[in-house]
Amino acid sequence: MSTAAGPQAHPAVDTSPLRARRRNRALLQAACVAISLFMLVPVYLISLAALSARDSLNQFPLSLLPDHLSVDTLAGFLGSTGIFPALGNSLLVGIGTLVLSGVIGVPAGYALARYTFPGKDPYQLFLLFTRALPIVVLSVPLAQLFLTVRIYDTTYAVILLHTALALPTTILISASVFLGIPADVEEAARVFGCTAPSAFLRIVMPMALPGLAAASIFTFVMSWNEVLGASILTLDRRTLPAQVLSSLADSPLAYRFAGGFALVIPSILFIALMRRYLTNMWGSTIR
Repeated sequence: MSTAAGPQAHPAVDTSPLRARRRNRALLQAACVAISLFMLVPVYLISLAALSARDSLNQFPLSLLPDHLSVDTLAGFLGSTGIFPALGNSLLVGIGTLVLSGVIGVPAGYALARYTFPGKDPYQLFLLFTRALPIVVLSVPLAQLFLTVRIYDTTYAVILLHTALALPTTILISASVFLGIPADVEEAARVFGCTAPSAFLRIVMPMALPGLAAASIFTFVMSWNEVLGASILTLDRRTLPAQVLSSLADSPLAYRFAGGFALVIPSILFIALMRRYLTNMWGSTIR
């Protein structure tokens, strides 16, 4: 006598790891959205106030949607005396700081990543000491020094100060980037006939460009937004933040919003440009 075998019972599948993974992903996305809103809301409010008619700023309650757009306030700010020269000075200082910190910081970061020498760890710690000092501690002695060597009230003085502020981060970021590139790649290039400088320029630098671009974002934005040192070291050739600080102290509220808008937009454009470059270099690793 034969009996038909019933369906075999399958063990229950534990879906708790999948649910935990989905929950963690949802929490991560919510945190990213919250951080983005935290940074974007002030930029939106400044932009809305700068591009609104002056009468709308005195309304209560203020509208959070653009209903009275006008560029009169922004045009009046940009037409003020000294704004466009200050904008040119800021661009010159930012680009000069970017180039000088790269020329000095990238080789120093490469040396930290590839070579071992006495005092290497204390040297890396010493690099951070310049960022621990208040900016006024550096600016006042530098003002006296620049007066002596006759470069006070020039963009060169501000470039030197901003380079001193940006170098520690540039060197440490560059060192971490070069540490992520295997030394075997350079050795293989030298085996196939490249000299040491040629292997660095043709093999290592293209692989390090995304990380160096990230360091350049920090350097340019720091130089663009720095105001105290530029105010101390210049009188007639001030950067845009220093010019805004000195000229808008007693200005109407609308012009202050226009000044903030003029300061924010160039930084956002530079970051957007470099972000696109980083995405093209790293592909889908940046989402």
